Amino acid sequence: MLHIANLTLDSPFLLAPLAGYTDLPFRQLCREFGAGMVVSEMISCHGLVYGQAKTRAMLASNTAERPVAFQLFGADPAIMGEAAALLSTFHPDCIDINMGCPVKKVTKRGAGAALMQEPQLARAVLTSVINNSTVPVTVKTRIGVDSRNISAIPFARMVEDAGAAAITVHGRTWAQGFTGTADWDVIAQVKQAVSLPVIGNGDIHSYAQGLEMMHQTGCDGIMIGRAALGNPWVFSPGGKPSDLASLMDGVFRHLELIEESVTTDHMPGDIKNHLGRYFKALPESARYRKMIYDSKDLPGLRQALESIWAGTTGNSNWEQIHPQ
Repeated sequence: MLHIANLTLDSPFLLAPLAGYTDLPFRQLCREFGAGMVVSEMISCHGLVYGQAKTRAMLASNTAERPVAFQLFGADPAIMGEAAALLSTFHPDCIDINMGCPVKKVTKRGAGAALMQEPQLARAVLTSVINNSTVPVTVKTRIGVDSRNISAIPFARMVEDAGAAAITVHGRTWAQGFTGTADWDVIAQVKQAVSLPVIGNGDIHSYAQGLEMMHQTGCDGIMIGRAALGNPWVFSPGGKPSDLASLMDGVFRHLELIEESVTTDHMPGDIKNHLGRYFKALPESARYRKMIYDSKDLPGLRQALESIWAGTTGNSNWEQIHPQ
């Protein structure tokens, strides 16, 4: 279990925020597969305050995915506070502040990882969000700007002093982006330096690796991002099934959740990206993924997946064997 303020999570394994991927269907799927809490894609404070339709659509939620954290990004304390007040009316379980995203379109605005080099501004942003939120506020950050500027310990102390309920530390620097190796030693140092819950992130590809990070660093929880794509089993001890027929159970469950969420047959490309990832590294991966990417709409996508499933089991209709 993991305790964050008044929340008690049934697992210390959390789904990280991933732009373009951690939508409602995927978050609910990961909860069903064992994640203790899930986090939304990062939400622009400006988009929220100015009522942008695409931003508001990112707030879709349901009771099945809870507990859920909505993640905000921005560098203007006043706008971030206003956004936190608006976000609180949607009743998430937590509000998380992105202080670690290395992507240029975020950092060029002074947000994300750029806040690590402006700790006073970062504190002002955090304080404003806390003062305007009705739920616990957490922070996700990195170990520093670059290898010569590892600032995770003083930054974490600032986060704690300002009143955050927990901190997630990605073991890479801003300069590393998503390359290189995560430094678990710095995560361990952060855990020794503060008393609030510390969640480790970076280079976790299996449940066993997550347990190993907790053992090595003493961190209170684990956050898994890219390794969960096409593999929601990463949140459970058994891991991803080795046989395609069993894997298809997860694929079809994900599709069912997508169908419940999407109101038309129009199929955005991110749905194909999501489902195509399940077949990565399989012997016929290229063929299976082509069938998915060639689908024109949701009914066509279901038909493609049923064709894949039929080829592995000899059965022609998945729904007849697995009634909803």
